[in-house]
Amino acid sequence: MDWLYTLSGFLVGLIVGVTGVGGGSLMTPLLVLFFGVSPATAVGTDLLYASLTKSLGGWVHSRKGSVDWKVVGLLSLGSFPAALATIAMLKFLALDEKSLRGLVTGVLSVALLATAAALLLKDWIKKLARRTDGTVYELHHRYLPTATIVTGIIVGTLVTISSIGAGVLGTVALLFLYPRMSAVKVVGTDIVHAVPLTAVAGMGHMALGTVDFVLLGSLLLGSLPGIYIGSHLSSKVPENVLRPVLASMLLIIGIKMVMY
Repeated sequence: MDWLYTLSGFLVGLIVGVTGVGGGSLMTPLLVLFFGVSPATAVGTDLLYASLTKSLGGWVHSRKGSVDWKVVGLLSLGSFPAALATIAMLKFLALDEKSLRGLVTGVLSVALLATAAALLLKDWIKKLARRTDGTVYELHHRYLPTATIVTGIIVGTLVTISSIGAGVLGTVALLFLYPRMSAVKVVGTDIVHAVPLTAVAGMGHMALGTVDFVLLGSLLLGSLPGIYIGSHLSSKVPENVLRPVLASMLLIIGIKMVMY
């Protein structure tokens, strides 16, 4: 079975390398639906997997200067406490396996469908932030920090329960809140914020006992070369082809998770 985990890690890593998204939204459902891993263990393992695989991308973006550290800080002000509070809530509730499975599966389904919708509507959301004369709609500077912190709270809670939300949903939220920010800076800021967030949430799951380290090692063995190869192929595959395909896959997986 280990080689199948490694192969899955390679394929998901390849998709992440080519598209920049899809890690949690593909890996967690794959572990649950195909391998029969319990949803809580799939989420906990995937969170640590995400923090390790995104570390390299975050380091590259920080070296290139394509990170808005102020926005990272504001997002973290919301997401870190939200992640810790969510872990504390799960610990306090001490849900039995059936109830925990229901909670994680329900949030996972919603997060998958929201991610698919965000991928499909990404360009429309970008246009929504622009006036017809080319200028941009922006929140008043007084409200922007609060809106960013609230976004962090939502992302932190979603990520901790479902391992999904730090990628596409975080990127789309930043595009809407900061329409003047360059695309590369949006991606870099989102990745750098996701690395410590998934690490904090993953360590919380480790404390709850919902991390499988053998599984984690098998996934990393495949995903790291997959991401490396995918990143070199990314310029050769048009995004307008990849995005609807990936969104359709997530939509189908989300519907399957609803029926799980």
